[in-house]
Amino acid sequence: MSTRRRRIRLVVLAQFSLIKFEAVTKKYPDGTEALKDVSFELKSGEFAFVVGPSGAGKSTLIKLLIREELPSEGEVFYEDIPVSQLKEKYVPLLRQEIGVVFQDFKLLASKTVFENVAYGLEVLGFSESETQEVVAEVLGLVSLEDQANYFPQQLSGGEKQRVAIARAMALRPKVFVADEPTGNIDPKLTDSLFEIFDKISSSGVTVIVATHAKDEVDKMKKRVIRIEEGLLVSDKKKGKYNGDSD
Repeated sequence: MSTRRRRIRLVVLAQFSLIKFEAVTKKYPDGTEALKDVSFELKSGEFAFVVGPSGAGKSTLIKLLIREELPSEGEVFYEDIPVSQLKEKYVPLLRQEIGVVFQDFKLLASKTVFENVAYGLEVLGFSESETQEVVAEVLGLVSLEDQANYFPQQLSGGEKQRVAIARAMALRPKVFVADEPTGNIDPKLTDSLFEIFDKISSSGVTVIVATHAKDEVDKMKKRVIRIEEGLLVSDKKKGKYNGDSD
């Protein structure tokens, strides 16, 4: 491939919208509107914080992205595919591409750290040697190599969070999503957690972090999408938690 063609290809990749919310409204049967006419795009490789008060609609946004919920109006697109129109048999494939870490970690208590991280790989038919290699790599990413044989009950909240991150990254997702990642960990561990997110972003993965961690958001100077009462009220490059930008 010529240098010119490589440059053109890089420009195309840089402009590619991986995720698009297009006039998305989510209304629940009780009349609650969790999201109201929300529109934004995320390019491949971007790092974005989604911030706002509790109940603003941040978690609903994530559920719509992984097709756990369907929009009442509008559409969510992943790689130009309308997510709500995906056939059920393709939803697991979507979720392999979007690694999500939830507030409650969702670890299997009867399995070790290694087994929790390996579980998805085994389901997909990875060989034992491939599984060993991938698990070692992602446990190294979160600095848990020495806890591979521990069970979840032997871990601190911060360690459980890192196991969940390793499990999400084991399938080599294009998108990594963390929903309120500091909710169940010691505040002293917040810096190290966000350093892991930055490392994931540096590898080319698109990162979305829904958070209340104001100090971390302000310090990292990434894109900040702010939602209040279901409305997207600001979207700033190199933004701050309260909607200001540098």
